[in-house]
Amino acid sequence: MKREDLIKKVGELGFQLFEPEMARTANITLAEVVRSGEPRLWEGFPVMLASAAEAGDFKYEAVKAHLDARGSEKLTGLLLMSVALYKALGMEFKWASDISGIFTRQAVKSYIEKLKYDVDIKIGQVIIPADKLKSNFIMYFKKTGESIKNAISAREELGFEFAMSRMFTAKQKELFLKKLRHEKLTKTEKEYFSRVIKKKAQALANEDLHRLARKVLE
Repeated sequence: MKREDLIKKVGELGFQLFEPEMARTANITLAEVVRSGEPRLWEGFPVMLASAAEAGDFKYEAVKAHLDARGSEKLTGLLLMSVALYKALGMEFKWASDISGIFTRQAVKSYIEKLKYDVDIKIGQVIIPADKLKSNFIMYFKKTGESIKNAISAREELGFEFAMSRMFTAKQKELFLKKLRHEKLTKTEKEYFSRVIKKKAQALANEDLHRLARKVLE
């Protein structure tokens, strides 16, 4: 049995192996789509990008590494188009926000306006119908939206758990959640909550501290 087939079979039994090859293949495929200049493929680029990025396979620099200067320009146009499409449709992806950092706000805004009013997008010599872009992505999201939503939810939950573990001990976290769920606390728990946990919670709720912390992390 070939290695690739064995990995698939193992996956069917519930044990998923992390395959760097899969990420590499996804980035190469995206680069080939960019190079192709094929309008039908470019209409589906936002779908391919979202699929690869949600799987954790998309790497901007990896795709760019497979392109020459002209190809890199096309990639920039396709990424700008994709980011604008997500925003025009009200979709929020963290990875898309990261990508949008390579564009000016005005450029993104301009593309969003085009998509909202069904103005076709031109990248190089290729014309991409705005309505096709939207219908392709909406169709994709209807099929995979639930799994994407679940993946985002899982990541957010992990982020919450990590943040809680940095701020509270296991016991403090337990009391914090009990209070949040309006569960009855013992006298000792109430005293400990007021003396220790409440002060931490007040600090966390401070808007100025929250704003400054975000600024420090930028």
